[in-house]
Amino acid sequence: MLKKVFEGSVDYLQILDENGNIDAALLPSYLDDAKVVEMYKLMSFARALDAKVLSLQRQGRVATYAPLVGQEATQIGSALAMRKDDLFVPNFRQHGVFLARGMPIDVMVLGWKGFEEGNIIPKEVGGFPMIIPVSTQMPHGAGIAFAQKYLKKDVAVLAYVGDGGTSEGDFYEALNFAGVFKVPLVAIIENNQWAISVPRNRQSAAQTLAQKGIAAGIKVLQVDGNDVIAVYKAVKDAIDNSKDGPMLIECVTYRMSMHTTADDPTRYRSDDEVEVWKKRDPIMRVRTYLNAKNLWNDSLESQMQNEQKKAIDDAVEKAEKFVPDPKSIFEHVYSFMPQTLKEEMDYAVESNFFMEKK
Repeated sequence: MLKKVFEGSVDYLQILDENGNIDAALLPSYLDDAKVVEMYKLMSFARALDAKVLSLQRQGRVATYAPLVGQEATQIGSALAMRKDDLFVPNFRQHGVFLARGMPIDVMVLGWKGFEEGNIIPKEVGGFPMIIPVSTQMPHGAGIAFAQKYLKKDVAVLAYVGDGGTSEGDFYEALNFAGVFKVPLVAIIENNQWAISVPRNRQSAAQTLAQKGIAAGIKVLQVDGNDVIAVYKAVKDAIDNSKDGPMLIECVTYRMSMHTTADDPTRYRSDDEVEVWKKRDPIMRVRTYLNAKNLWNDSLESQMQNEQKKAIDDAVEKAEKFVPDPKSIFEHVYSFMPQTLKEEMDYAVESNFFMEKK
C-alpha cells in the first residue's frame, strides 16, 4: 500500500512592494497613517544609529559591531507588533528591536564599548541580553515561552535567529519543544541571505527556511522582510494567536553591509548583488508611499534627521563619560562572595587599581 500521509505548503506575504505600491486588500484595517509614519521614523532612526556606531568602531571608540542596515523593516515591524508585556530574545543584531522597545541608546553604546552594564535591560523594554553564539538563544526563547504558559500569563515571546542559525541543532530543538508543548513562541528568521560568507543556497537545499517549522508541527509563513507593513501584520497575527501555539516566520531581507566590522563582504559577494537589493530598500519604499499620500516631505525629513542626530550624539557623549564601578566585576560572580574574592575586591578599590591602569 502506498498513500500520501502529509502534504504541506508555505504562504508568502507582501503588502508594500519595492516601488511603494500598497496591496489595499491585504492592508490591515487597524493600521493607520500615524503608525506607518512611526514605522518610517524608527527605521530611519535605526539606520542613523547604525551609521554612527559603525563610525565609532572605525575610530576605535567601540568594539566589534554587527551592522543592521537593510534589515530595518524586519526589526521595526516585529517590535512594533509586540504588546506591552511581550518579551523578546535577540541574537547580536537586534538593536532596531531594542530601539523600538525604548532601550536607552547610551546603554546600548555601553554594550558596544564592552561594558557589562550595557547588558542590563530595563524591565519595560522586555528584552534579554544580546547573544553572540549562533542560535543558542532559541532554546532560551522556547523555555521562556513555556514559563509564560505555565504561569498562565498572556505573554508572547519573540525569538530572533539568522538564516545560518537555522542549521544549528539549537534551532530544531527549540522548535520541536515549542511545537510539542504549544508554547507562545514567535520564532523570527532574519534571512539576510548570508551567514558571514556562506550564502543562503549553501545553507540549505530547502526551498524556504520557513518550511523547517512544518516538521515541528507549527504554523509557518514567509514574509517580504523588507516590507515593514507585512512584517508588522504577520507578527501581530502570530502574537494574537500565540495562546494556541507557536509560529515560525521567515523574513526575507538582505544584509547590505558587512556581517560584523571584522568582516570584508567584498571578498565573497558581488557589487551587482548588493545593487539589486538596494532597489528593494525597506526605508525608501515607505518614504515613497508616505510621499504619495502627502504624509511626508523634505521639511519633515530634515527635522527628523536633526532630532535623531542630536539624540544619538547626546547618548554617545553620555556613554563616553561612563566610569564603571570596580566592584561590579566581583559582585556577580557567585551567589555569595567568598572571602578570597572579597579581599581582592577590597584591594582593587582601596588601591585605586583600576584608575591607575586606565
